[in-house]
Amino acid sequence: MNYPKIKLIFFATVILCITWLTGFSRVAIDSRDSSFKTEDISRIMKRVADWQINAWNTKGFSHRKADWTNGACYTGIFAYGNMKGNEKYLKTLVNIGNDVGWNTGHIRFYADDYCVGQTYAQLYSKYKEKKMIAPFRLLADSIVAAPHDEPLNWKNNIHKREWAWCDALFMAPPSLAYLSTATGDQKYLDMASKLWWKTTDFLYDPSEKLYFRDESYFDKKEKNGAKVFWSRGNGWVLGGLVRVLENMPKNHPDRAKFIKLYKDMVGRIAGLQQPDGSWHASLLDPASFPIKEMSGTGFFCYAMAWGLNQGLLDEKTYLPVVKKSWVALTSAVHEDGKLGYVQAIGASPDKVDANSTEVYGVGAFLLSGVEIYKYLKTHPKTR
Repeated sequence: MNYPKIKLIFFATVILCITWLTGFSRVAIDSRDSSFKTEDISRIMKRVADWQINAWNTKGFSHRKADWTNGACYTGIFAYGNMKGNEKYLKTLVNIGNDVGWNTGHIRFYADDYCVGQTYAQLYSKYKEKKMIAPFRLLADSIVAAPHDEPLNWKNNIHKREWAWCDALFMAPPSLAYLSTATGDQKYLDMASKLWWKTTDFLYDPSEKLYFRDESYFDKKEKNGAKVFWSRGNGWVLGGLVRVLENMPKNHPDRAKFIKLYKDMVGRIAGLQQPDGSWHASLLDPASFPIKEMSGTGFFCYAMAWGLNQGLLDEKTYLPVVKKSWVALTSAVHEDGKLGYVQAIGASPDKVDANSTEVYGVGAFLLSGVEIYKYLKTHPKTR
């Protein structure tokens, strides 16, 4: 028996274990101390927001200014800009709106193409300039008037007319819901609710409490035999869900249904969190892409932090989940403010690395940070 070799392997294993445990302790300390202080949250949000805006200013936009990718980013920029002292970020959004004439995308009933409507509506609510919502309101009236009687089967370009894929639940319903708040006209919110449940009846798996991306994934399996549930896809759903709820009066007849769905999904998602605080690209087969992914993680963090702020979630159960997810999110921020580990545009779980970034990841990061900041301001003992 080769005893020196056995000793070498033993000591190498011990060193690796110590390194891993030290790293784990450091993460735990960060989540309890520096990373979870309002001043640190504000500082890192500024770095991330500034990096993104600087990238737009120096390199130009990688996608159309009214594209869903940027539309998702604008939601976070607005939330951050709406904090005291940050109005210059809102001015950036106003300039973008002026550049595109406050128009949505070119495919009228395609949910992705009117994701920007939610930010237009929020800006209108703040500045009261009718031009900010005039084109989108005309489109929204057309959406309300449409029959929406097609089945959601994934064929014949159904996605250009109906909300036939789960991502649409972040893009479209919040846009109608924020418009409802901005105008005081409930018909937009009522249509958002009606079509939300049409999509949910088709894509939601009540046994798993998760959404399929679209019909084409009903029978697909991961390498481990589990159903395919995409992290960002379900992040889109939860992010959209809380943004609809944010605009839904407490006496709305569908509010209780939304809250039940929210709590069911959040409970399921929390149980799928990885030890480092993130969620991998594949929810039920995290080993298939064994690395943190920040767009899904960001939207999950945002949705749970929002629920804590609204008193919908138990602090003892969910605050630790939010803390761990924030540590994961901040660990993906480069020194210059670039947010890494964001899965590229797609429709299913896929690979990611430290340099992978996209604008919607920034949106999710900022939405999360703002909600956590609000929570710590009203719950100072948790800092």
